[in-house]
Amino acid sequence: MPPASPDLVPTHPPAISVLSLSIPVAMGYVPLGMVFGFLFVQAGATWWLAVAASVLVFAGAAQFMMVPMLALGLPLASIALATLVVNLRHIFYGLSLLDKLPQQAVARWYLVFALTDETYSVLTTLPPGTSTRQMVSVALVNQGWWVLGTLLGALIGTQAQVPLVGLDFALAALFAVLAVEQWRSAHNATPLWVALLSYALAQALMPQQALLIAIALSVLAGLLLPKWLLSREAA
Repeated sequence: MPPASPDLVPTHPPAISVLSLSIPVAMGYVPLGMVFGFLFVQAGATWWLAVAASVLVFAGAAQFMMVPMLALGLPLASIALATLVVNLRHIFYGLSLLDKLPQQAVARWYLVFALTDETYSVLTTLPPGTSTRQMVSVALVNQGWWVLGTLLGALIGTQAQVPLVGLDFALAALFAVLAVEQWRSAHNATPLWVALLSYALAQALMPQQALLIAIALSVLAGLLLPKWLLSREAA
């Protein structure tokens, strides 16, 4: 039999180390997880509850928001509603990844649960055809870094008062690195300009609500801009 044509031979994306993909996330998740675990214990909770929150909730900014709310004794319904509002942006993350999410029920639902900002950024840079196992591994390792940081911070918080000044900048630095990687992967700076212009406009209009307004403007631009570009090409 003649050898198969190169065009007919199935191609697979090159194998990428899950650890190498998650190292940039670890640089932000471990120190920030430590801050969360430390603050959670300092608020009066036990160390294992901090770890349980990172395993079962895993909501990043919403977990930090939980600390003062729990300290004030607010009802769980109020905390759940506040968490929902903070994480509404994840709805749009999930919608944009529907075609990439695996069909297996357990893997699909875990990726939906573990879809943080940073995991979303990593998953969207993976080549087409990436295996379900690799996608789940990326999300699982990323959550593992956060849980590890939480455990370390909680254990430190039970022993001594340790200043953690400056570690809150780690997340901002992580977002900057991920944004650069997104730009390099997509070869299109339009999303960056939309985000910058949206925040500048929001800061000028309502500085106290600048982030929320900027997110809304960016979402609106993401919905309308492709249609406008298509109409221009069709004209």
